[in-house]
Amino acid sequence: MENLTIIGTSHIASQSINEIKKSIKEIKPDIIALELDKQRFVALHQKKRNINLLALPKVGINGFLFSIIGSYVQKKLGRKVGIKPGAEMLTAAKLAKENNIILALVDQDIEVTLKNFSKALNWREKYRIFKDIITGILRKDPLFDDIKKIDLTKVPKEEIVDKLMKELKKRYPTIYKVLVEDRNKYMAKKISQILLKEPDKEILAIVGAGHKKELKELIHKYTSDPKVDYVFNIAM
Repeated sequence: MENLTIIGTSHIASQSINEIKKSIKEIKPDIIALELDKQRFVALHQKKRNINLLALPKVGINGFLFSIIGSYVQKKLGRKVGIKPGAEMLTAAKLAKENNIILALVDQDIEVTLKNFSKALNWREKYRIFKDIITGILRKDPLFDDIKKIDLTKVPKEEIVDKLMKELKKRYPTIYKVLVEDRNKYMAKKISQILLKEPDKEILAIVGAGHKKELKELIHKYTSDPKVDYVFNIAM
């Protein structure tokens, strides 16, 4: 893994954009791997994103509502700091094109993720979400105080990210599995494929900060275990 660098980003942090620019300049990667699939990559380049009702039957009601709410929250937070959500990914893609760097989209298809989310979300976790929202509004949960202290212009410190991911896994194990664990395995296999196919290439992987730690561990496992079966084709 000597030729792999992983950057953990926040999708609305100016710090992430600056770090990506600096890393590309210093590392001079041959390949940039992004935490995106083709559909989200195209959507990021669109000035106006409309709600796609045709996706509802494919992803299910829970996944559809989650995507709408998630997009709304990111846009609202992005407006607070003057950064469009996903700007760091767009910056990486732009610099890749300008410098003739190969771009690899390594995330799982968003429709697959949302469909799995719809199937997996149970009533217990729906109730927990509702309860946590009410608790947060009433300011009775110390976790919400930690979240409010986060500087949106910066990537949260590793210990804060670890704390939030552990809390997510504890409170919402099903959601964590679908949105984090399963996608980490998918991305790790894709990046491992690239490493094994292009051992002499310098690779820069750009993912959300919450994915970085486990992703790094999985890639090490996959690239060092000859028994691992790589079932995905590299799409560049």
